[in-house]
Amino acid sequence: MNYEQMIDLIGKENEALLSYTSSTVKKDLLHLPSPHFTDTVFAESNRNIQTLKSISSLFNHGRLQGSGYLSILPIDQGIEHSAGASFAPNPMYFDPENIIKLAIEGGCNAVATTFGGLAMIARKYAHKIPFIVKINHNELLTYPNKHDQVMFGSVKDAWNLGATAVGATIYFGSQESDRQIIEVSKAFEEAHELGMATILWCYLRNSAFVKDGKDYHVSADLTGQANHLGVTIQADIIKQKLPTINGGYKALNMGGSSYGKLDERMYTQLATDNPIDLCRYQVLNCYMGRAGLINSGGASTGESDTKEAVLTAIINKRAGGMGLISGRKAFQRSFNDGIELLQDIQDVYLEKQITVA
Repeated sequence: MNYEQMIDLIGKENEALLSYTSSTVKKDLLHLPSPHFTDTVFAESNRNIQTLKSISSLFNHGRLQGSGYLSILPIDQGIEHSAGASFAPNPMYFDPENIIKLAIEGGCNAVATTFGGLAMIARKYAHKIPFIVKINHNELLTYPNKHDQVMFGSVKDAWNLGATAVGATIYFGSQESDRQIIEVSKAFEEAHELGMATILWCYLRNSAFVKDGKDYHVSADLTGQANHLGVTIQADIIKQKLPTINGGYKALNMGGSSYGKLDERMYTQLATDNPIDLCRYQVLNCYMGRAGLINSGGASTGESDTKEAVLTAIINKRAGGMGLISGRKAFQRSFNDGIELLQDIQDVYLEKQITVA
């Protein structure tokens, strides 16, 4: 997809995103994705030589190799959203080999999926595309459903599968988040010792975060703080939902409640209502981009999937983010259409006319 096709796809109502200039934190202060990101950022860190090698291998695979940007295919929804509901639109993905094939043919930097899925075909594919093993899940079968993430295997097992990285989720804000933080921080320490990169799904879960008809699970201030907690436990890459609202702390403090801490400048100087600035606030909380921010592609909604995915990629790139991790929009359609969508996303990061705002 070329630049003109991108403009036609996103529509006139969104064209301003391509020319917007951010007036919050200037891009010169950010650690932006580049072909030399491992050398300029991670080489200064405590990551050992094998971990630097793993991080570099993520950046140097697929259509985006050498750009500093990432396109990752995550398919762990068979657990997180139930296999039937996830794969009914395209039953071929009950077979995990087709997950790997989609990532390879789609030109992705890496594939993220489950212990069992990767173990079944590791010997055939571990040397052909970087594996990201998702080590914990919300199993969704307990009645009633609960918001928790439990470990499904060991970091050593992920290493034995030939994994380049491990991925994990923490439900920040949930009652179980303290235990999850402890478990994942220990797992990430072991992963780094074994030479693997670490990716953290920094999601929010608390029924109180939905207030007066607004969903603050995707609020820039709350998701930004989740990111800051994530990089504190040494996540190399943060996966986060694209923010669509702000003011979560303010909403939760109405009526005399005492929740968290805020400074009015979070909303007046560090962010505006522009989607690029909301996403940039997430980047700021990833140590100004020292840990890369990849936003999620979200659920499949049908015909508008490509438009939504390209818009998300534009916002992420212009905010200073590192890429997109998109699953359902790709695998809940035909194999060839899934490849096309993944490559449409990648084209945003390859397009030189789309620059950091």
